[in-house]
Amino acid sequence: MITYLITALDLKIFSPSEPLGILILFLGLVFTSMIFYIIYAVSTNKESLEDKKIRTKKEDLRKEKIGRLFPKKK
Repeated sequence: MITYLITALDLKIFSPSEPLGILILFLGLVFTSMIFYIIYAVSTNKESLEDKKIRTKKEDLRKEKIGRLFPKKK
């Protein structure tokens, strides 16, 4: 029964030595590497350049507001 099912479906086209099997393995490796890169990028918590610019602008604006509220005495 199993041999009949294998010959009827012709599962040899998915073997690693066939072009379709090689393509499936390659796509699996690419997908797996992308997932690991995403996990690495999220776990290292790296900020983008835009995030850094926005954060420094907010800090400068906050310092400016504090400077206006509490001016330095001479």
